[in-house]
Amino acid sequence: MRALRSTVALIVPGLLACSASGTADLGDLQLESGQVLKAARLPYRTAGRLNADRSNAVLVMPWFQGTSAQLARQIGPGQLVDSSRFFVILVDAFGNGVASSPSNSDAQPGAAFPAVSMRDIVKAQYRLVTETLQLRHLHAVVGVSMGGMQVFEWIVAHPDFMTKAVSIVGSPRTQPDDVERWNDGIRWLSQSRWQRTRSQLSELKPRAALAEWGSDPENQLRQIRAIVDHDVARRFGGSMENAAAAVRAELMVVSTWSDREVNPKPAFEFARMAGAQILELDGRCGHQAPSCERATMWSAIGRFLEK
Repeated sequence: MRALRSTVALIVPGLLACSASGTADLGDLQLESGQVLKAARLPYRTAGRLNADRSNAVLVMPWFQGTSAQLARQIGPGQLVDSSRFFVILVDAFGNGVASSPSNSDAQPGAAFPAVSMRDIVKAQYRLVTETLQLRHLHAVVGVSMGGMQVFEWIVAHPDFMTKAVSIVGSPRTQPDDVERWNDGIRWLSQSRWQRTRSQLSELKPRAALAEWGSDPENQLRQIRAIVDHDVARRFGGSMENAAAAVRAELMVVSTWSDREVNPKPAFEFARMAGAQILELDGRCGHQAPSCERATMWSAIGRFLEK
């Protein structure tokens, strides 16, 4: 349950900077599992303007259960990505309740909704960028937590498609201790909505109780299982060295050794093998470092994206 609370909370207050929104209708999407996601929909928001040579697009992905609307609060001058310089694309992920999810699917509602992997999520994003937005290259991909996991998938699945990449408290491979924490979350979600809400009220946590009452466990379970199964080395026969060798983008890895929600060791090791730039946060807030150390992080990422 702690992992659910912590990763949902990666929201930084700010101004809503987005200027447009839309939805990519992807039709029936073949999934890595062999199942089909029917009438797949991928909403997105954009901020800023595409330059004349269409070279300033930056794709940004949010955290577990995060949405493009929440992520928009971090976009603008002096923030995570500067929309006065870049054309910023914020994308929702399957299972977040906005993109195709168990809670909003007419064809596959609730438990009938198929399992999706991190690879499936990135596959859909690639189609959004190339088919809906008609882009042939991205200046950068940026992601936070679960979005940072998607960054690692992007740079090995489409190594020549972006110039730069920034993974923030993400991982290229989910570790056994992470899996156990997420299994705790699965056990928590197996309780009824009333049991979860009452438990939070008994701990005098009214905001958490309200969140439990309004959440959809099937949505959370789809994203949890995508995280648990995440491993970019799988396409390289299990070799993380070969996965890192496939990277062509300039990579920045942002993490902290104090993260107790996403094991940071694989990210730091991947960064070393890929010759990436590393920003090690002091970790006083653990997995919430991107929020409480945002001034340090935003300025470093801004310099990295500008080079």
